[in-house]
Amino acid sequence: MDAPQVRVTHDAPLAPLVWFKTGGAAEMLFEPRDRDELSAMLHDLDTATPVWALGLGSNLIVRDGGVPGLAVRLGKAFARVAVEGDLVRAGGGAPGISVASAARDASLAGLEFLRGIPGTAGGAVRMNAGAYGRDVADCLVEATVVRRSGAVEVLPASAFGFSYRHSALPHGDIVVEALFRGVPGDKAAIAAEMDRIAAEREASQPLRSRTGGSTFKNPPGHKAWQLVDAAGCRGFRLGGAQVSEKHTNFLINTGDATSADIEALGDEVRRRVLAHSGVALEWEIERVGHA
Repeated sequence: MDAPQVRVTHDAPLAPLVWFKTGGAAEMLFEPRDRDELSAMLHDLDTATPVWALGLGSNLIVRDGGVPGLAVRLGKAFARVAVEGDLVRAGGGAPGISVASAARDASLAGLEFLRGIPGTAGGAVRMNAGAYGRDVADCLVEATVVRRSGAVEVLPASAFGFSYRHSALPHGDIVVEALFRGVPGDKAAIAAEMDRIAAEREASQPLRSRTGGSTFKNPPGHKAWQLVDAAGCRGFRLGGAQVSEKHTNFLINTGDATSADIEALGDEVRRRVLAHSGVALEWEIERVGHA
């Protein structure tokens, strides 16, 4: 019996797959069936070809000119979550809410914050995602990575060089599994904390809009949204993009924005904040591709 054909889609539209619903196409889009297929693909791929992981498309601006190289989308095969004692093992494509819910069901505390992370476990490791006073660096034990070379390695948390919303994981390396540690807790209290996080997000963030999540990192000693608000940018529009009235660290696509509109709006907000407060905001949202 012949081996199944590896599925690569050429010139694949990415706008339907990202939260902003804007942007161009990927030169190639690959959804591997398992870790071995991903490893083989990267091993055989020309070393000059860029590789990046798409995730759930929540923390991402795909530029209008499209993205060169290979975009990897970890599908259902990478979305499994299992509890092993006080550890939660999550596939790199598992949504944060799935990880938090599995921990809650096993009466494990400490992972409730992942309820507020809109991306995948793999993406959360790559950017040291965090919310509500905790981040991945607080609870990661180890993660399995498929290197750009195709090699598969299990790395301890210490190997990631975590800092605020950042890891030292090289571009082209893809997190396919993460192992998180929880602590035994009261299931009702854990559930209540997750409900509180969900309610707070619903009340304060434009979750029902075409957005990308938090736009800028919080500078030391500041909240990004407060700096944006103080600079007079609440509701500010550029083309079809707007600073959210509900939460000023969110940009939204009002319906007809291009990725260029969104990125230009972010850069203009950064300019105004710098002029007003002297603080240089850094992008938290990843921007990929050609303008």
